[in-house]
Parts: sequence; structure tokens; C-alpha cells
Amino acid sequence: MVDLWAVTMWGLEIWWYLILALIMVPAMFGVSLGISELYMTILVKTLEWATLKMRKNTEDRALKDSLPSGLIQRGKGSMEKEFEELRRSLPKQPLGGDFTLSDSFYFTRRGIESIVEDEVTQRFSSEELVSWNLLTRTNNNFHYISLKLTLVYSLGVLIRYCILAPLRITLATIGLSWLVIGTSAVGLLPNWRIKYWLSEWVHVMCYRICARGLSATICYHNKENKPQKGGICVANHTSPIDIVILCNDGCYAMVGQIHGGLMGVLQRAMVRSCPHVWFERAEMKDRHLVTKRLRDHVNDKTKLPILIFPEGTCINNTSVMMFKKGSFEIGGIIYPVAIKYDLKFGDAFWNSSKYSMVSYLLRMMTSWALVCNVWYLPPMHQQENEDAVQFANRVKSAIANQGGLVDLQWDGGLKRAKVKESFKEQQQKQYSNMVVGDDSSNSD
Repeated sequence: MVDLWAVTMWGLEIWWYLILALIMVPAMFGVSLGISELYMTILVKTLEWATLKMRKNTEDRALKDSLPSGLIQRGKGSMEKEFEELRRSLPKQPLGGDFTLSDSFYFTRRGIESIVEDEVTQRFSSEELVSWNLLTRTNNNFHYISLKLTLVYSLGVLIRYCILAPLRITLATIGLSWLVIGTSAVGLLPNWRIKYWLSEWVHVMCYRICARGLSATICYHNKENKPQKGGICVANHTSPIDIVILCNDGCYAMVGQIHGGLMGVLQRAMVRSCPHVWFERAEMKDRHLVTKRLRDHVNDKTKLPILIFPEGTCINNTSVMMFKKGSFEIGGIIYPVAIKYDLKFGDAFWNSSKYSMVSYLLRMMTSWALVCNVWYLPPMHQQENEDAVQFANRVKSAIANQGGLVDLQWDGGLKRAKVKESFKEQQQKQYSNMVVGDDSSNSD
């Protein structure tokens, strides 16, 4: 028994030294020893071999290199333009003035489109894979193809759950523990320049350790556009891990509601060394108070840029949904950032309606890797005669175009709520004005 205990302790000691020397120390200084690159090279070759094997052994030869974007091909024109097309063959005016029976075709078609393929709710479920990635069973139903592929899949399960998962859990635990300890210690220092430097270094170091714990391979583009102090960084939102991805390349001030439990411990430790903006639940409902505190933060050019996800919820990495205007009423410079994950190596989308935070993180830690691209877009300013909503839509369109995402006008709050009556009334008023004209123009 004594010998077994000694061997166990010796094994744990070796495990700790390997993690410290090969992962943690290089991560602290943003250095790579090439281990991650070697792992990704082997992984890419394996997945390419598996894809070829599946295509060779699958009877259905219709498997394409890319799936269609959807069953319904929706037009990009406005309501007015579509009605103009419908009324073109009529002897009346192309648009406006009267109701025509052909108008009903537009509403019938849009209703059938929504029934067959809802444009909104599909953004809150995981994107479908083109081919099996030896990780998830897709709708192509690759239950069994060949003995070789089954053996490779079984070996992958062994590696992911018995080797990678314990390593990643260890790194995540160390990273979060060091974040609490390091920020608490830095918070004891006087407000000198070295305190802020140490705070940024501790934050970035801990996030880099957590990123290594997810086998994250991140490619940052256009670093000359990185958010600067006194600005606001806005990005599309796929997962809570977005914070780890962005903070792996720089430090940000977080904005959010005060939580309890483990999250509360992290928040209280972080705010001791860095001016993060945490709100009580009652304060979050006071939009003017939130705006004032954020504006005060932005006006101080010595403070870190604020990181905000204006969508307010996680979207499945295929689209960008409506940006809340509050982030664009603060003033200051907006630094847009586009994030796009590679689904082939693991699904980064957090379906909070289906998975808890713990189960989601465990799924990520048993995936192959976390691979993504991050684009820093040029800073944007609110133009003259441009309100907050128009500014938000312009920033959202820029992020969608850069990340290859679908630009949607729908509110991400539809994930848990119904369409607001005001939106229905807006559509009804728009059609009414087309038929009978604007009330203001017909008034005496």
C-alpha cells in the first residue's frame, strides 16, 4: 500500500512538472513550444482521412463539400420592392394607393416560409456539420461505416476523455485559481502605474492558461485595429468563451450583473485590481444609471476598453442578430470585432436552454480543439444625423460581412420571448401606408 501511494504521488509530481514546464510557463509569456501546432497537424490529417473514408464507403454519393444555407431562399428586397414586383403586371400604379388581391400572395409566401424554415429559432440550435468529425453524430447518420473508422473513433474517445479532459480541467482550475489569487494580491497595492500593469499581466496570463486548457488555436487579424483605452469593443456572441478568446490577446474591462457563487468570487477578485463595471440586479433595470457609469468609464482615457456583446445572448455562429442600442448611446469610439469558430473541431455555441454552464464546459473540454478567427475592424464613429439604432446596425453589418455571418434584424431576445406587439404594429403600419398612403399627407 505504501509503495502504491509513493508511485501515485510520484506520478502526480511528474504530471505537475510537465504541465508547469510545457504549458503554464510558455502560456504566461505567450510563447508556444510547438506542441499545439503538432497536435493540430495530426488532428487535421486524421479528420481529412476520415472524410475521404466516409465518402468512399458511403452509398449515398450526394454528400457535398458544403451544405446549402437553408431550404428557403429568401429575397433580400424590402416589402415595398416585393409588392412592386407583384403589381408590375397590373394596369394600376406599381406601388401604393389601392389594395390588390395579389398582395395576399406576399403574406402567404412569407407565412409558409416561416413554417417550413423559421429564420430565427434555427439560430439558437447547433449548426449542422457537413461530415462527421469523429466527435458528433450528424444528421447524415454515420453510425457505422468501416472497422478502421470505428477504431479511430474509439481511440479518439480514449484520448479525449482520459488524457485531454483531465489535462484541460487541471489547467482551467489553475487558471481560475490564479486569477482569484493574483487579482486579489494586486488589489492590495496602491494605485500606481505598476498596479495597473500587473493587473493587466495577471488577467492576460490567466486567460492564456485557460485558452491552453481548451487547446485553443486562435488567429488574430488586423492587430493594428485592436481596441484602445477609452473605447468600447463590441463583438458578436457565440459563447462565454468569447471572453477568453479576446482577453488572450489583450485586457478588457468587463460589464455585467453581479452574481453569487463561483462567478461572484471571480467578479469580486477581478474588480479589486481592475475597474470592471459590475451592476446590482436593480441597477441593471435602470438604463440611465447603466449608461452614466459606462460613459464615465469611457471618458477616462486611462481605463481599459469596455468589452460588450450587444446581442445580449449567444447565437450559433452562423448569424449576427440585433444589437441593443444602449451600447451605442454611451459615446466614444466603437471598436468592432468579428469572431468565427471552426465547427469542424468542436461546437463552441452555448445553447443555454439545453445545457448548463458546467455541462457546456465539459463538452468543450472533451472536444478536439477550439479553433477560431478574430478580426479587428477599423474603429467606427457615430455620424451626424445618425441615431443609436442606425449606428448599431451599421456596426453589426460590418461585423457580419467580415465574419461571413448572416446579418439579421431580429432580436436575440426571441430565444426566450415572443415577438413584441410593437414590431407587429410596425409591419401593419408599413403596409397600411403603402395601401392608403401616409396619414399625414392626407390630412387637411
